Amino acid sequence: MYLTQGLHRAIQRHPGKIALCHVADGEPRTTDFAALGTRVARAAAALKRHGIGSGDRVALLAQNGDGLIAMLLACWWRGAVACPLNTRWSVHELRHAIGDCGARLLLPDGQLTAMAEELGDLATVVPIETFLADAEAAAGLEPLDDTRTGGDALAAILYTGGTTGRAKGVMLSHANFWAASMSRAAELNNAPDSVSLLVAPLFHVAGLGRLIGQMIAGGSCVTLPQFRADIVLSAIETHRITDIMVVPTMLQSLLDHPGFDPAQLQSLNRIAFGAAPMPPDLLARALLAWPDAEFFQAYGMTETAASVCINLPVNHRPGADAERRRHSVGRAGLGAEIRVVDPQGNEVPRGTVGEIVVQGPMVMRGYWKLPDDTAQALRNGWLQTGDGGWMDEDGYLFIADRLKDMIITGGENVYSAEVETVLRGHPRVAQAAVIGVPDARWGERVHAVVVVEGSASLASSEEAALSAELMQWCRERLAGYKCPRSFAYVDGLPLSAAGKVLKNELRHRYRDEAAGGES
Repeated sequence: MYLTQGLHRAIQRHPGKIALCHVADGEPRTTDFAALGTRVARAAAALKRHGIGSGDRVALLAQNGDGLIAMLLACWWRGAVACPLNTRWSVHELRHAIGDCGARLLLPDGQLTAMAEELGDLATVVPIETFLADAEAAAGLEPLDDTRTGGDALAAILYTGGTTGRAKGVMLSHANFWAASMSRAAELNNAPDSVSLLVAPLFHVAGLGRLIGQMIAGGSCVTLPQFRADIVLSAIETHRITDIMVVPTMLQSLLDHPGFDPAQLQSLNRIAFGAAPMPPDLLARALLAWPDAEFFQAYGMTETAASVCINLPVNHRPGADAERRRHSVGRAGLGAEIRVVDPQGNEVPRGTVGEIVVQGPMVMRGYWKLPDDTAQALRNGWLQTGDGGWMDEDGYLFIADRLKDMIITGGENVYSAEVETVLRGHPRVAQAAVIGVPDARWGERVHAVVVVEGSASLASSEEAALSAELMQWCRERLAGYKCPRSFAYVDGLPLSAAGKVLKNELRHRYRDEAAGGES
């Protein structure tokens, strides 16, 4: 169980097959498996020349691309630990992560080199493109033999988003990633002739996990430096993409794009989604656009090296059971155990909301240099996910909300995802995020932040009228205590690089306004 095994297998089976295709400005750049193997072996030799040995950390600051993938593989070939960093972080946030993991080498891509040079006091900075070119050109630099480091050896440190404080480094081993990939493959076979479009960033576990799964299978990967709906649509058509992993905001951008034409995108036969709640109306639109594609939802987190739960394509097709299960995240995958528990750790009755806990070989080794946080997260071998959910009698898991996003108003629990789903059903609502804000009477009140369909701004009188209309809409569909008591209207919701709504940012933004009372 080592993460370069799939590369060796692909070189043996089909050395001339395209492994990577990078789509950026100009002509697409392709690399076959034989060439990728040589490039990785030379890059590993260059890592050795820079003093990087087994267990040393290498920080990578780059958008998705063939260079980043080559360096990830080179780290594992050498036995080093890859630390891909969030490309949207500030210098301050990057400084914390690099100092925390103790990386000796920082490899940025060309666009991020200037920012990386501000961190040169922490690590040696070499642009990825320069590093790889020097490795190719260096006289006497023989390709390095693969150390075949694997098992419980550390493969990567992935930093959490830092939404609740300083980012924590999640320690994931080769075995963690391998187990997560095998769990997915057992449910959904990954065909070797598949062509996967990597649009989720590789510093995020969803993107990195998809890359690893595709490499294990010996399939092809197409990379884009960033998500742009027009370029993604063009890439699907041009490169005959067969599968893609998206978050809901990405899927909505594709469906809303004026150039969207399902007839030109029918090569796409598998669409995975996850990382954030999927609005039912958005899923319905996507199912109509790709009636022959396999849709499935994956549930997991950084601490589980990707998914532990999959809702299979059969539950996204017409049928009584499918309708009931469509908005589940599925059942525990191969090797994973999932329970829903109360605050004392006791399993709750089916249908009762509690905290989701997970156990299995894909669960992280812990948080880097944070033993207390590790002990808090891993209790008696079970990972405390922080997600609230419930399980039905057939073992299907349903997500209620992040526990930290749950709103307690007047002593009643309100799950924001439920309210958001109702709001999105209104014809004038394009997007909605629901948070709790301080309220003198209720402790917290339900506050809705809304993006209006087809309109960037509203006059004050229009906002008041729409707020009244949305309140009535919610009262007809929800218990009174769940209904928003105040509204804000924005041009767009703040998103993380992984496409998740940054509710902590919204809470901070509207906390000071809460004293002003209801809208």
